[in-house]
Amino acid sequence: MSVEKFKALHEQSKPFVVGNVWDAHTAKTAEELGFQGLGSSSHAIANMLGYEDGQNISVDEILFVVERIVKAVNIPVSVDFEAGYSSDPEEVAAHVKQLVEVGVVGINLEDGVVKDGKRGMEDPQVLAHKIKAIKAVTNIFINARADTYTTKHPDALEESIKRAQIYADAGADGIFIPVIEKEQDIKKFVEAVRLPLNVFATPNIPDYQMLTELGVKRISHGAKLYEIISKQTKELLGAIHTDQAFGKLYQ
Repeated sequence: MSVEKFKALHEQSKPFVVGNVWDAHTAKTAEELGFQGLGSSSHAIANMLGYEDGQNISVDEILFVVERIVKAVNIPVSVDFEAGYSSDPEEVAAHVKQLVEVGVVGINLEDGVVKDGKRGMEDPQVLAHKIKAIKAVTNIFINARADTYTTKHPDALEESIKRAQIYADAGADGIFIPVIEKEQDIKKFVEAVRLPLNVFATPNIPDYQMLTELGVKRISHGAKLYEIISKQTKELLGAIHTDQAFGKLYQ
């Protein structure tokens, strides 16, 4: 699918719900269930390959998994590309061009960085330079992620709007604000920013109908499904090991 068609999914009257996946099997399942498009989960893919989240995986490993996902489905695939796996905008652009070459039509690119296991934010111009560098060499939907709420910025809404406007001017196509939850904050953000807003599904977020009324255009669930499945896997394996019985596998 073309970037233009993927972009159109963010212009519908109701929010585009992304199927967040981590391998070809989950991708095919999401397509069979009717999802319009997919987003890879960097957290899930890293964990699946034995890494902690936070840019610890290699770009080559990401490309291998992503290419298998793209080839397994006939719906658009966007990739959670963290902070681009480099601080050099030109190198980030080169990595993204490789994603485009395997059929990816969108990326999430964030201004948050994980250092010593703690997430913080970089100067917004760092991400702006990366966006400009990418747009100079390839055509892809860039969903710029601002980690203002996840890092508990004291003026999260105002800082989110400021960063979103910088990223829009740099050429971003969408804006992702994880953990923005209050109706009033979402409303003010949508009114102030021209980019389609992507929110993250949390227990405290407004329901789908309210998000539609507020003008949200995209909803993600990240690695939550993967985390639930991983927890269930651990419980079942634990039961097999501890009980030396297999009945729970067939309940």
